[in-house]
Amino acid sequence: MSKTQQADDEIHEDQLLNFLVNALDEEVALTLAENAEIDAEDIYEVLVGACADGTSVSTLCEKSEDAPHENSVLYHLHTKFDLETLEQVGNALLQKDVLDVLPQQVEVVSDLHLRPYYGDEDGTDGLYHSQAKRGTTAFHA
Repeated sequence: MSKTQQADDEIHEDQLLNFLVNALDEEVALTLAENAEIDAEDIYEVLVGACADGTSVSTLCEKSEDAPHENSVLYHLHTKFDLETLEQVGNALLQKDVLDVLPQQVEVVSDLHLRPYYGDEDGTDGLYHSQAKRGTTAFHA
C-alpha cells in the first residue's frame, strides 16, 4: 500500500502563504544585517499574514505565538522599504500568477456588511439599496 498522498483540488492556507512569501522573496530584495534576530522570510510571513487577516502587523505579532516582535518587523519595514512600491509589487505578484495557481473552478465566499446611509437621497447612485433597515434603504456596502 502506497503512503504517497494525492493532491486534492483545494488550495490550503499554508500553501498560499508559502507561495506569496516565496514570490515576495524572489521579487523584493531585502538584506538584513548578519546579527539581525529575524530574516526576510519572517518579515514576509508577517506582511502576508496581516494582509490575509485584514489586520495590522502589530496586531498579528501580538496574537501569534511564533511571530517576531512587532518592533523588529516595523523597524525593517520603515527602514528598508518604500511602502508604496512594495504595495505595487505585491499587487502585481498577486495578479501575475493567479490564473496559473487557482484550479479551474474556485468557490468564493463574500461577507457583505451594510452600513446605513442617512444622507441626501439624490446622492445615492454609488450606494447599495436593500430592504429598509434602521430607517433607510440606502447603504454603504
